[in-house]
Amino acid sequence: MSDSPRNQILVVDDDQSIRTTIAMMLAEEGYEVLTAEDGFDALLQLKAKIPEVVISDLNMPRMSGFEFLSVIRRRFPQVLVVAMSGAYESAAAIPGGVIADAFYAKGSDTPGTLLRLIANLIRTSASRAIAHAAQSAPVWVPRNGKDSRGLPYVVLTCTECLRAFPLNVSSEATTAVMETPCIFCLTELRYVVDSSLSVVFPRKRVMTFAAGAGMMQG
Repeated sequence: MSDSPRNQILVVDDDQSIRTTIAMMLAEEGYEVLTAEDGFDALLQLKAKIPEVVISDLNMPRMSGFEFLSVIRRRFPQVLVVAMSGAYESAAAIPGGVIADAFYAKGSDTPGTLLRLIANLIRTSASRAIAHAAQSAPVWVPRNGKDSRGLPYVVLTCTECLRAFPLNVSSEATTAVMETPCIFCLTELRYVVDSSLSVVFPRKRVMTFAAGAGMMQG
């Protein structure tokens, strides 16, 4: 075991074997390690204790790593973040809008690469925290559907005044970071439309009454 300080690291991945492997490797280096199975689980853990570093997979159910890391940057700007994925070979191949200090390619990079990334992040944590505070993380929003004119739209919630408003967007799938002013307070909002997510409203039950019988049918 090395003489590394016991910095706390949270590993987030829906694959239990990967979580366990990475956690064991980090523990052997002297780090204090916590694990979470997805973004929601990780956010619950962050209510109790905030780690120095978060390592998160990008492709996870319920809350994607893209969305989770954006939330981390907005709510916990002091936390260092490593994005990891087996779907991309390098940081240059990752879609726009990913908020991370470093990238680890699962299956391509060696375990030693991850250890060096973390050590470098911790060593430069002070300067990175200043940069984080000055950086505005985009909000990842699901496509809501189409309005009465047949145009696709999303619903944005202003990070300043917390008011929500609809916004028409392009029908083309994209992960580019977009900007628009809040219609209420004019705060400039940065957002990414997550085409892999969509809001599905439950079908309304049509209530009818049988003529003469007064019986309700769904």
